[in-house]
Amino acid sequence: MAKLVNTLSEDEFVLIQETKKSQIAELAEDDLIDLHTRTRRARNKYVKLYRRSGAEKVGKKKSRASGRAANQRNAGKAELFEDALARVSRRLATVARQSALELKEERLALARSDSPVSSDGAGGKGKGKVKSEGKSRVDSTRDSSGRKKYEASTIAAGARRQAKKDKKNT
Repeated sequence: MAKLVNTLSEDEFVLIQETKKSQIAELAEDDLIDLHTRTRRARNKYVKLYRRSGAEKVGKKKSRASGRAANQRNAGKAELFEDALARVSRRLATVARQSALELKEERLALARSDSPVSSDGAGGKGKGKVKSEGKSRVDSTRDSSGRKKYEASTIAAGARRQAKKDKKNT
């Protein structure tokens, strides 16, 4: 594996170094997402190269085994980046889980503080922001002429469908 690491380009080597446990332990969730994306792209690149060049070599050498032997470097790099991606994915999952729990706690705390129920459990007057009783929530659109026409059209269409079914059944 060390021999393979020595064949990496400088950018790839730096990327692998960034995925070490000691390096990713301090990263925030957004930074981990960025690192995960870059690592996944590098892994996909070498997996694609491995598959394509392997397929070409099978055609030339007439054997999958000899095609694989000639393609070991791409396979090793793909595996190296797969391991790096797994490390980053595990850390990202942990950080995301912690973040979700923190957000849930904040939301629940906010809901508790905004709750209209008093501390003794009985419902009472809270310190709400609404000062008036407000108007009743009755649908006033029922009286409009457009609404009446729409409802009449819907009823008529239903009646026509039913008449068609009745005619078909007799």
